[in-house]
Amino acid sequence: MSAPTIGSILLASSNPERLRDWYVAALAPKVERTPGEPAYDVLDFDGFYLMLDRRDDVGGKNAEPGRMILNIEVTDAPAIAARLDDLGATWLSPLEDRDGSWFGTVVDPDGNYVQVIELSERVRAEMS
Repeated sequence: MSAPTIGSILLASSNPERLRDWYVAALAPKVERTPGEPAYDVLDFDGFYLMLDRRDDVGGKNAEPGRMILNIEVTDAPAIAARLDDLGATWLSPLEDRDGSWFGTVVDPDGNYVQVIELSERVRAEMS
């Protein structure tokens, strides 16, 4: 029996449109909309789907943002960081070069932590 695959995550928000707009401006994923009711905005990050759902049982800001961190792997972390800076993003941990790999943690409009990662070729080779 093979292990199950996690292909998506549902991110609840009191304002999913604001989150959609931020993620699209910051990271440029493909945007889809599910049919039917309720309909969800679905952000396609190269086959991993971030579904944004309006919920009345969540506050405007995440009270425990360290509980779950979205890791976004990119190919040009400094360019993404510059785009985030242009959007006025708040950095929890500024982008830094860690022995050839880049890591930084930004805060989305709902207060969720989003870690920007660009692994070096050496690290990628060691993981294979």
